[in-house]
Amino acid sequence: MAVRLERGSAEGGVDGDLEGRMQSHSPAETQALGARLAQRLQRGDVVAFTGDLGTGKTCMIQGLCAALGVTDPVNSPTFVLINQYEGQLPAGAAAADAAVTIHHFDLYRLSGAAELFDLGAEEIMGGDGLSLIEWADRGAGALPLPRWEVALAHAGDGRRDIRWQYRSAGERGAAATGQARGTSRKRQEAEPGEMPT
Repeated sequence: MAVRLERGSAEGGVDGDLEGRMQSHSPAETQALGARLAQRLQRGDVVAFTGDLGTGKTCMIQGLCAALGVTDPVNSPTFVLINQYEGQLPAGAAAADAAVTIHHFDLYRLSGAAELFDLGAEEIMGGDGLSLIEWADRGAGALPLPRWEVALAHAGDGRRDIRWQYRSAGERGAAATGQARGTSRKRQEAEPGEMPT
């Protein structure tokens, strides 16, 4: 079942997450989930994708980029490490009429987070574009919070298990002090397989 949690606001004191799970039965369903995620993105967001080869990371990014109006081919930048596309922020986002630069990273060939810093990724991810990162686990420890995390896994018979979570900046402090995560989150159920709105 998908769970919808609203991003927290300073007024409410809630440092909330968005999370959910669905099973995709086709590349088209995986791309559609990417398109729904695109509608939630805001300037400066980082989306970290993890999963084995062939689980649909690039497929989901293709759907996300298409929903943001990218017209260039979207392919995994395995050998060049970073591709850049131009798109449009979704309607309803801050400065929705403004163009946004999308940085598509593929960390498959990286041996660790230090190489990510060598690429200048810290400046890119700290900017006002969108950063989509395949094989994000290879850059663990170097990725900023807040960020979206999307984990894809093979589920047999061509199906993919896809889980997503929005991790807030406050989690880093809570983890450091040993506080339990998520005790103040306000939960509302969404339809199974629905991307939170």
